[in-house]
Amino acid sequence: MSSFVFQRFFSFFITLAVTSVVVFGVLEWLPGNAAQVILGETATPESLAAMEEKLGLNQPALNRYFQWTGGLLQGHSGMSISYDTPTAELMLERMHVTLPLAIMAMGLTVVIALCLGLYAASKQNSSVDMGVMTLSQLGLALPNFWLAILLILLFAVHLQWVSAGGFPGWSADNGGGLRAGLAALLLPAMALAAVQTAILTRVTRSAVIESMSEDYVRTARAKGLSKSQVLWRHVLRNAMIPVVTVMGLQFGNLITSAIVIENVFVLPGIGRLIFQAIANRDLIVVRDVVMLLSAMVILINFLIDLLYAWIDPRLKTVAAGS
Repeated sequence: MSSFVFQRFFSFFITLAVTSVVVFGVLEWLPGNAAQVILGETATPESLAAMEEKLGLNQPALNRYFQWTGGLLQGHSGMSISYDTPTAELMLERMHVTLPLAIMAMGLTVVIALCLGLYAASKQNSSVDMGVMTLSQLGLALPNFWLAILLILLFAVHLQWVSAGGFPGWSADNGGGLRAGLAALLLPAMALAAVQTAILTRVTRSAVIESMSEDYVRTARAKGLSKSQVLWRHVLRNAMIPVVTVMGLQFGNLITSAIVIENVFVLPGIGRLIFQAIANRDLIVVRDVVMLLSAMVILINFLIDLLYAWIDPRLKTVAAGS
């Protein structure tokens, strides 16, 4: 087990290091001067020189890379040009919206998709199975931003059950609080979850159907277990490897997809922050936000690898043997 965890830790840090090089390199190799991009074409040579010194552009690229990564490892982030605030404070403040939104959307996805996928697999080739697959195909075809607009028109404009946008906050001040915050995130979470639910439903159905054809299922049925007992006790766990794989990828996609949805619902999350940073030409914020999102996706995949070992202990044996 320790060898398996060590290999995953090593892979995690190597991937994170390569990602930091790519993020820094892409912004470094963009055409034009970063100071010129921030200040605009009308900037004077004096202001350009001052901005280059502030950004450290007068130093070699390798020095700036190690200063950036070293600062991140020590908990020191860059200073936003437009907000005059450390980027870590900006991102932490915005993650109070984005992370609960992604978790809520993931919760809806897992509950609905597992129920629909299992039910469709247990009724294979029936009208129920065809209905679930048709519904999932419809979910795949709907862009989440378009679904978000439809949800706003239905629940906010016509029914007036919830607000069309904005976020009241998690504190009780100014009409906020836990209930108000969750209500404000419900429609965005539904819009985010629709496509991911359709994908996970189809993956769950396929994995369960494949597991139900294995020999151990026939043996369990021969011992007198009912179909539902075999499904929940034996089939589901063996079918979870591809399902968990997709779930891990989906959670990363939910965080990045929130960039669009947050702008539709005017939510002060990490997605809206990066849009504002791009509009303000604040490349320091753009760099740190992209690195944060990349690190979160890598961390999620690392945790999924560890979860594999719990679901299927044979993977630890294979990793130790290799």
